[in-house]
Amino acid sequence: MRLTEYTQLTDIQRCLLDEAERVMKTAYNPYSNFSVGAAFLAQDGRIISGSNVENAAYGSTICAERAAILRANAMEIREFEQVAIIAVGKDFDTKDVTGPCGSCRQNLFESSQVSRRNLEVIMSTTKKDKIVIATINELLPFGFGPNELNVDIIRYQSQPGPCGPGCTYED
Repeated sequence: MRLTEYTQLTDIQRCLLDEAERVMKTAYNPYSNFSVGAAFLAQDGRIISGSNVENAAYGSTICAERAAILRANAMEIREFEQVAIIAVGKDFDTKDVTGPCGSCRQNLFESSQVSRRNLEVIMSTTKKDKIVIATINELLPFGFGPNELNVDIIRYQSQPGPCGPGCTYED
């Protein structure tokens, strides 16, 4: 885990964080008034983003990270390299980085195993004045997923969509 600055990020890391910031403004959050955006870099280079969607049945709320994973899955994308996460409150900027909740950490861990890599997680304050980069294994030590259950996930890996490899999907 390392603390860094926005100017020290790679071009793609800045792009992911900027996209997460853009999409956090689309959050549906009438209960918490806390907007979160997440942007994933797929292994094929595409960026898939999502924002949190709350619900009066609080347990039915979908976090930004899971919203992006669900969106990617619908696009037949399941393998990722990195994810950036940023948040803002209705009347305040975050003073510390926003990390994924426990449920999202589990989903990121599962995605990491499908991706066959230790997913990099970029977490930022609202103003991008404090950024922490960690791996999912650092955020969820002793994680438990399909590999630990000896589940065959090969059929979920690297399958091109109906238009073939390199196909781009319309948003």
